Amino acid sequence: LKEGNKGHSPVRWEKLRLKQEVGLISGVSLIAGTMIGSGIFMSPEWVLHHMGSPASSLLIWAACGVLATFGALSYAELGTIIKESGGEYIYILRIFGSFPAFLFAYTSVILVRPAGLAAVCLSFAEYAVAPFYPGCSSPQAVVKCAAAACILVLAIINCLNVRLATSIMNVFTAAKLLALLVIVAGGMVLLAKGQTQSFQNAFQNTTAGIGTVGVAFYQGLWSYDGWNNLNYCNMRNLKKPEVTLPRAVMIAIPLVTCLYLLVNVSYFAAMTPTELLTSGAVAVTWGDKVLGSWAWLISLSVALSTFGSSNGTFFSGGRVCYIAAREGHMPEILSMAHVRCLTPSPALLFTSAMSLVMVMSGNFTSIVNFFSFIAWFFYGMTISGLLYLKIKKPELPRSYKVPIIIPIIVLMAAVYLVLAPIIDQPQIEFLYIVLFMFSGVILYFPLVRFKCHPRFLQRVTLHLQLFLEVAPTARDAN
Repeated sequence: LKEGNKGHSPVRWEKLRLKQEVGLISGVSLIAGTMIGSGIFMSPEWVLHHMGSPASSLLIWAACGVLATFGALSYAELGTIIKESGGEYIYILRIFGSFPAFLFAYTSVILVRPAGLAAVCLSFAEYAVAPFYPGCSSPQAVVKCAAAACILVLAIINCLNVRLATSIMNVFTAAKLLALLVIVAGGMVLLAKGQTQSFQNAFQNTTAGIGTVGVAFYQGLWSYDGWNNLNYCNMRNLKKPEVTLPRAVMIAIPLVTCLYLLVNVSYFAAMTPTELLTSGAVAVTWGDKVLGSWAWLISLSVALSTFGSSNGTFFSGGRVCYIAAREGHMPEILSMAHVRCLTPSPALLFTSAMSLVMVMSGNFTSIVNFFSFIAWFFYGMTISGLLYLKIKKPELPRSYKVPIIIPIIVLMAAVYLVLAPIIDQPQIEFLYIVLFMFSGVILYFPLVRFKCHPRFLQRVTLHLQLFLEVAPTARDAN
């Protein structure tokens, strides 16, 4: 940055842009790598708990995969209409306006993304330190320190280079797929040996309550979370988004769905439903039964899986903060990029800081439990925006079109997932979440609508810009 700047306005560099480094392979890795996190190693127990039988559990897993695919295909059309990065935020902003977009950014940047990242990093830490404490639970202080170290390492990687971050996703996605294939192969061997007890009378004890099915979907969809992550870096980091985006979706999500189904079949082949329900960590129990003395490989596999998922979440989540700041919904410093590395380092550092706070506080279990409630509220809003564009503005140029029945199905599912747990199992925490979302009204009108910015904020922005060596970026063409 230039020295001797006497003014108080931020230093600007001409035509500074983030690198477009994400191709088809990296796009598939980003989607699959983020989706395959801790969920497939933790959620099967809870899906079975709510559904009651192996066959109904497998149906839930398949339905979650179909819903995620439909949602991603709908988002792919949005990504070719609104060719800007930012995912739901930029779509809500362009379709519904500034206020709803601000509420999404406010909730996502401060609560949802950091909480999700903190949860996955804690899962990574739990499995990473487990081999060092055989036969007992790991000390929480050690787990928290390992999770914090994971966040810091990811912050450094993503701030240094986009190519380095995507390369790590490619490597860890390959490692995760290999680990899952080992579990699938083990299950096939068990089935070949005749261990099919869990599949006899497979629908016995099935429960079918509206709220129960909805909560089971929550658990399954948590494992599929990440199906929309490629839209967060659509134009800014994606090569030929109108081609790469739908192709990556059609490769990654069906692949993950098939793997999830086969892994669940393997779990049921190795364990009875009762054993699965009493297992604290399904994958570890599977390893003890099938791999014997090599069971530690499962802990390593889960650690690799959650680290790769954390990296994918970090890669896309920091860009939500970055895009919101670029649109004036967050402090200006968060919209800037490093002048040499060309990465949105201030936004990534902010996300890291919020995640570290949640990791150290340790009191975010309820936030994770209601993550799907918030997510599907905004997914539904975004899909309704796509339906509006398809009906009212069909003339808009788009290189990819999804049949209108698909977003209609996704919207109906989103409404069900938001309302079902409230109607069937109302809890005060849902009210707290809604109040938090709409508390953004207090900040929106003075800071965004009326632009009441104290002068000292401009000085802080300037000093941070010089200290972090960042500058404003050129905007994408709409």
